[in-house]
Amino acid sequence: MFASSLLRIVIDTNVVFEGLTKQGSAAGFVIDAWLAGLIQVHISNALAYEYEDVLSRKLSEVRWQELQPVLALLLSQSQFTTIYYSWRPTSPDAGDDLVIDCAMNANAAIATSNIRDFRKARDSLGLQVLTPTQLVTQIALEGN
Repeated sequence: MFASSLLRIVIDTNVVFEGLTKQGSAAGFVIDAWLAGLIQVHISNALAYEYEDVLSRKLSEVRWQELQPVLALLLSQSQFTTIYYSWRPTSPDAGDDLVIDCAMNANAAIATSNIRDFRKARDSLGLQVLTPTQLVTQIALEGN
């Protein structure tokens, strides 16, 4: 599949966390699609640091040590996006503004388990916001 035909997506931290810690979940399938190169994931430096910060705080030290190489692999397979312009504040959660800024600068959709906090960005900026289940369904439909 050509990189230009892949779905451009920014993955919210909650999807990364769930995808790496809960097998068989829709978020897990999103992580699998990321690893398999079925989606083009965009990330900013700030978002990469947020992934690391959240995982290192919420996981046990042993589990974090196990997942660090997986996160490194995911990040190495991402398109780093420079943030030239910020749309802040757009979300009630300042951490979500990192995701919005990356998606807007990358011209990408957002995958999140927290649609509510992205409602204003969706409505005012025209961002496509998908749940992990919706993203997996879209990947499956485009694969046919």
